[in-house]
Amino acid sequence: MQKSKNSIDRPVSPWWWVSTLYFAQGLPYVAVMTISVIMYKRLGISNTDIALYTSWLYLPWVIKPFWSPVVDLFRTKRWWIVMMEFLIGIGFAGVAFTIPATFFFQSTLAVFWMIAFVSATHDIAADGYYMLALSEHEQSFYVGIRSTFYRISTIVGQGLLVMLAGYIESRNDNLPPGDSMDYTPLAWMTVMAVLSLFFFIVSIYHRFILPRPVSDSPAPGVTLRNVGREFLSTFASFFRKPGVGLAIAFMLLYRFPEAQLVKLINPFLLDGREVGGLGLSTAEVGFVYGTIGIIGLTVGGIIGGIVASRGGLKKWLMPMAWSISLTCATFLYLAIVQPADMLTVNICVFVEQFGYGFGFTAYMLYLIYFSEGPFRTAHYAICTGFMALGMMLPGMAAGWLQEMMGYQGFFWWIMACCVATIAVASFIKVPASFGKK
Repeated sequence: MQKSKNSIDRPVSPWWWVSTLYFAQGLPYVAVMTISVIMYKRLGISNTDIALYTSWLYLPWVIKPFWSPVVDLFRTKRWWIVMMEFLIGIGFAGVAFTIPATFFFQSTLAVFWMIAFVSATHDIAADGYYMLALSEHEQSFYVGIRSTFYRISTIVGQGLLVMLAGYIESRNDNLPPGDSMDYTPLAWMTVMAVLSLFFFIVSIYHRFILPRPVSDSPAPGVTLRNVGREFLSTFASFFRKPGVGLAIAFMLLYRFPEAQLVKLINPFLLDGREVGGLGLSTAEVGFVYGTIGIIGLTVGGIIGGIVASRGGLKKWLMPMAWSISLTCATFLYLAIVQPADMLTVNICVFVEQFGYGFGFTAYMLYLIYFSEGPFRTAHYAICTGFMALGMMLPGMAAGWLQEMMGYQGFFWWIMACCVATIAVASFIKVPASFGKK
């Protein structure tokens, strides 16, 4: 493999750092968005509070376009990567230390928000560094590697780490009557300690292994004032694009059902049958949603990308919209039947996540299409902000709705919300050739 054209130090194969960089990029997002939900459920927090407060954790990813110029102005992308990973390690250590506290919910939420902010900054630096440290050919070659290791981080976070917590929690079953020891906080302290240790190690690793491309340097003669002026001009141009109102509606509403569903999947799987859940253990949830579900999501995304590249976005937009909508019915089925066998649960979760992965392809392609133009990078960053906002706002009320309606009523509501997905998709206009190979 040829050396990156921008590199000036010893040759380092991108295999040594692309994999670890994007594994490290995905893990904090999984921890903040998914592991935190399971942890709070196991520690006795209500569905209303879980959905409301963990939805606020999306905010740093919503607003990250506003401080992305700072990463370009000060220091190098390499410096930002190493420093943010070290801070993420401190953050997870902070969560581990505050779990036993009486005010653990407020304190861990505050630390998770800090981790989210730092992780969003790490995303900005990592994506920028990837384009600077690799030639155009290498960027194309390694794009599959970065996506694969991002997916692996999801499986490790939602699957293996949750299963580890479940294994430690299971020791509660062997305690003698009257023993006050509770392994549940210990389980989640251990998970956070493992995450902390990993980020300390990967920070040190990247400190020595990441190449130093010539172009990875602060822009000379640039100040916050003129960058801010340029950013505001670019930001304003986004809202002058033709059809921007419909585009924003699509970004906010296409995933309206899924944005609510995703906040209650794990609580539903964990809650007892007497309250409408499936009564799975933490380890079982880690396997079902963190492993089988992620496989379904990945396979759906891959197939979605293949068919879109052959037929184009216009041809596949409505089938994908129906896919992301109708597969939500699997959880309605689970809530009504409450099957006791794991095979049925696994199949239903796989189908729903496959449908989401397949349908999400249309969403990402539309964001790319709408971002086209002279400010493609900045406009795409703004689109991703609306994408995160579209997940944040509906998710905030999801727990309250579920506790008001029960799980069956909530999943019927999710099916009704699919009308929003189909409606916004039906109004979108894209060229027939867009997305074709």
